[in-house]
Amino acid sequence: MAKSPHILKTKVGIIGGGPAGLMLSHLLAKTGIENIVVEMRDHETIRNTHRAGILEAQAVSMLTDSGVDSRVLTDGDEHAGIDLRFNGESHPLDFRELVDATVTLYAQNEVFVDLSAARQRDQGDVRYGCEVTEILDMDTSTPKFRFTDAQGNQFEVHADVIVGADGSRSFARRQMPQTLCQDFKVTYPFAWFGILTEAPKSAPELIYANSPHGFALISQRSENVQRMYFQCDPNEDVNAWSDDRIWAELQQRVDGPDNFQLKTGPIFDKTVLGFRSFVREPLSHGRMFLIGDAGHTVPPTGAKGLNLAFADVKVLFEALDSFFSTGSDKLLEGYSDLALKRVWKAQNFSYWMTSMLHTPVGGDPFMAKRALGELETVTSSRFGQQYLAESYTGWPHA
Repeated sequence: MAKSPHILKTKVGIIGGGPAGLMLSHLLAKTGIENIVVEMRDHETIRNTHRAGILEAQAVSMLTDSGVDSRVLTDGDEHAGIDLRFNGESHPLDFRELVDATVTLYAQNEVFVDLSAARQRDQGDVRYGCEVTEILDMDTSTPKFRFTDAQGNQFEVHADVIVGADGSRSFARRQMPQTLCQDFKVTYPFAWFGILTEAPKSAPELIYANSPHGFALISQRSENVQRMYFQCDPNEDVNAWSDDRIWAELQQRVDGPDNFQLKTGPIFDKTVLGFRSFVREPLSHGRMFLIGDAGHTVPPTGAKGLNLAFADVKVLFEALDSFFSTGSDKLLEGYSDLALKRVWKAQNFSYWMTSMLHTPVGGDPFMAKRALGELETVTSSRFGQQYLAESYTGWPHA
């Protein structure tokens, strides 16, 4: 006879223990709202999953002002602009001068390390290596979900609210009634070939390069480790690329009359990142709410992924705080509409940056020339530069 699952009661059950789920858990705990976080992956897998991170100032403030950690200020790399490079020439955009804002390079796995340590420090209930198998009673005042831990023990969480923060392959999202939801998506015909290299910085700011050979992004990670990308086929085999071939490909995409040269070094990580835009509407059903990649994904060109997730967290946290302190569910009912306003602004910006900077698949000469005309328009107009700078550095949190 099968054993009954062990019952765990809490106010908010969070499915997913990445940065979004942990940030929400942290903010809720600070205001005395009990919560449980259940994450499928183990801690070390998440910690060692290298993902770039460009944080808006508001995301940085969420980490520091809420008492997570100030390591982002000491180990993060603050940037006051980017460089748009096309026709072999560089066009710097000064964010401080244009919109009085900056961004900070700080890898997503480092954000996870800080948040995980804060939850452990504050004795938060975060359970790694657990598989959620079922979500029940979403339409009631006591939604539930079942999970099995790494030792095979079965649990059932009884909560007032469930939050799906379990990434782009979200189990929570798939449990929402399909007849009451709509998915909007675009799959792009290219990907990014990403590398991590032991090398000094090639430039003080990020370089976004449009070239006839395809897009390239010259980014940084630290003084001695850099991250770079180039546009490739989604089915590209990383094992077919030697270090020399990768450096030659990157160099030809930034070549120009100024003889700009990349600073090279040994490559210790290679990956291909697929591109897609996705939005689920609404971001809620009954007493279950989606945040971050569980509800939407954007291509990385606009640097919006983690920032959107933290913006979702901010809106949902304020709604949950109101719900538990006053009993009113007005803000919870408005969560999806309010969060989606920012999501669609970010989708537009990410799509625009992607189409403007990437080489059209199939070599359409009209579209290639059109993109160059758009880059010329943006860089030759202060208003165009301001629009890009404002969107890149982030709009005020709702």
